[in-house]
Amino acid sequence: MKPTLFVLAAGMGSRYGGLKQLDGLGPNGETIMDYSIFDAIRGGFGKIVFVIRKDFEKDFREKIISKYENHIPVEVVFQSIDKLPEGFICPAERVKPWGTNHAVLMGKDVIKEPFAVINADDFYGRDSFAVLGKYLSELPEGAKNEYCMVGFRVGNTLSESGTVARGICSTDAKGNLTTVVERTEIMRVNGPVCYKDEKGEWVAVDDNTPVSMNMWGFTPDYFKYSEDYFVEFLKENINAPKAEYYIPLMVNKLITEGTATVKVLDTTSKWFGVTYAADRQGVVDKIKSLVDAGEYPSKLF
Repeated sequence: MKPTLFVLAAGMGSRYGGLKQLDGLGPNGETIMDYSIFDAIRGGFGKIVFVIRKDFEKDFREKIISKYENHIPVEVVFQSIDKLPEGFICPAERVKPWGTNHAVLMGKDVIKEPFAVINADDFYGRDSFAVLGKYLSELPEGAKNEYCMVGFRVGNTLSESGTVARGICSTDAKGNLTTVVERTEIMRVNGPVCYKDEKGEWVAVDDNTPVSMNMWGFTPDYFKYSEDYFVEFLKENINAPKAEYYIPLMVNKLITEGTATVKVLDTTSKWFGVTYAADRQGVVDKIKSLVDAGEYPSKLF
């Protein structure tokens, strides 16, 4: 069974301004998502599911989904802050979404096969979809509790304009994830890649150290774990206006308890993305160089 690609596209790009998911950055107005879909199709994925907000459905269908309809099956699900388990009511003062793992839960009724989760506004690259698609498509039928994440080499995820925040990953002898430690300031310092530790000191790490860029692989049993744990999360956080139910929170619980394993898959792909408006031209230039090198056709769909 071909795996499904689940694209998290419900967030507004508040720092970037507007719906950055719909911004044309390729030579013919392609979005970052277009490149992800193109790479997913050639990586062996068989269906795309988008989670979006209901209020930009019309724009999204016209500008995004219409392009893919003759290439791969597409479904849309919706995230809203009032979609909560029975017994919970969203506080009136809540304006922030409930986080990435809440967004993942929106796919539980339409995804019945192994699936990958990605951000809509990150450029992940061809190799990352190839290794993720291979892992998911080779899982035995009915597989459970054997998840994966693509571990980008930290040296391939840096910004030219300053520090970045990344989840630095540790693995065991089998290549399974043991911890993800969020480091909020990472950059090259006189050559080596370094992060700033709790004491404010720079600590060097190898260029090939894996980091999480929110590119995960799961099987459908993940939805039940996520539903159950969301209830626990809400009991503690229903009145915390900024609390979010993140994917790493769920993953960390499962690996700490020994319920599931998460294989860290290496990739040679170089990540890039648009966080601030000033990043836009750099992304346009990088995409153009990939097209010029023959990595992508000048027109994708």
